[in-house]
Amino acid sequence: MTARFLPVGPRCLLVELADLDATLALFDALLADPVPGVAEIVPAARTLMITTDPGVAADAALAGAIARRQPAPGTAPAPRSTETVEIPVTYDGEDLRDVADHMGLTPDQVIAAHQEVLWQVAFCGFAPGFAYMTCDDARFDLPRRSAPRTRIPAGSVALAGRFCGVYPQETPGGWQLIGRTELPMFDLTRDPSALLRPGVRARFVEGAAKVHAVATPAPATTPTGLAVVQTAFPILVQDAGRMGQAGQGVSASGALDLGALRRANRAVGNPANDPALEITLGPVRLRADCAMTLALAGAGQAVVIHPQGRTTVAPGAAFALDAGDQVQIDPPARGMRSYLALRGGFDVAPVLGSAATDTLAHIGPPALTFGDAIAPAGRPAGAVDDPQPPTTLPAGDQVVELPVTLGPRTDWFSAEMVARFLEQDWQVTAQSSRVGIRLSGEALSRDASELPSEGTATGAIQIPHSGQPVLFLADHPLTGGYPVIATVQPQALDLAGQIPPGARIRFVTDTPFAPTPRKANHDPVP
Repeated sequence: MTARFLPVGPRCLLVELADLDATLALFDALLADPVPGVAEIVPAARTLMITTDPGVAADAALAGAIARRQPAPGTAPAPRSTETVEIPVTYDGEDLRDVADHMGLTPDQVIAAHQEVLWQVAFCGFAPGFAYMTCDDARFDLPRRSAPRTRIPAGSVALAGRFCGVYPQETPGGWQLIGRTELPMFDLTRDPSALLRPGVRARFVEGAAKVHAVATPAPATTPTGLAVVQTAFPILVQDAGRMGQAGQGVSASGALDLGALRRANRAVGNPANDPALEITLGPVRLRADCAMTLALAGAGQAVVIHPQGRTTVAPGAAFALDAGDQVQIDPPARGMRSYLALRGGFDVAPVLGSAATDTLAHIGPPALTFGDAIAPAGRPAGAVDDPQPPTTLPAGDQVVELPVTLGPRTDWFSAEMVARFLEQDWQVTAQSSRVGIRLSGEALSRDASELPSEGTATGAIQIPHSGQPVLFLADHPLTGGYPVIATVQPQALDLAGQIPPGARIRFVTDTPFAPTPRKANHDPVP
């Protein structure tokens, strides 16, 4: 099969290949002979998701450069590791009997077969440390459950679609459960944090795991700095996100409105991508335990409460607090997220190169709630910029237009369903989060086939079995198994992160779905 190129966005495309071996062989070829301008590659069951550097278009020229590196049919993937990990398992999974029936074996025979083969990690995704492992025994090509579970315990060993995986943390999931292990799959005290990485081999044995000791820090005293007096939602630390961790199944995360984060930092003289506090809606009240200079950008309005009274701060402007002063941020009339930057930065430790809090992966600094505090870092800061004019943010009764690129899986939907997707207004539901915006409208139907897991970009609009779209935001899983009908263009992601529940979204495009990327001079570059 010749590689098929599917559009995702102006700087992202999906390469579809015949099977897993062809996918990994091309992945190996691209690692051995990199294409200039490629920033990241996310391998999956039959696809590679290619993201380019800023200013480099994911166009026909890029597709041609990738196609020229495609190995001859039948080329085997190169061995990428000699490491073999032993995983002790207690075989008591709820689906063990169903798996045995499907394979035409007894449960004991399934266990013996599972232990006999050597499993190898093909790629990682879904959650940090979740490895998709394959073997040579074709009997393990099993379907997902017809109805996914809402809760799968951490350590569950599961099978689906010729893959074996171990759930690193409690999540929903649709794989067949055959057992459980106590061996941690992802541990930030370990380097690398993921036990299973592409190329690593694994053998499963029956028995209890010898769990290595994890150092537990002594309880910390509450720092002196900025204390939370009142908040309606947890306050998160966010920066521009953690890049380059796809090999461990870790997505970028980061601020949902990067423009607002950068405006707040520039207003106090910090580097634009420094960590700041992401505040959702309101009301929020914070108290300064020492003198400090702050700036708020995004949806909220800052009001300083001090002994002399109350002072309303101009949007995006820097303001000073003395010890004992408070800043109040009421629920905004438009938008839903604000970013509070501190001159000299906050004292937070980076995790995997970033201080972003990933709410799906549970990576990054803990959320701040009532009674918590965060200390200043006291790093050198530079000159401040003039406050930038505030952007117009959406209100809860507004229809917001978001530009999209159709693809990569638009052809899984009939022309009627694509028209329904584009022509109706989708309502933002209260179940939305940093993982994704859940939408409600006239449901979409699609090809009933099962899609092998593949990479998903921020802004991807996935259509699950319910037919109600989910628009992925910064904390989305790295891979997904539902078709993506379209992807929000990068320049609209900040706006998407500010759309409040109750508002409606209309997706717009001026270009039809085109499996082969357009020429470079037709592709917008942000």
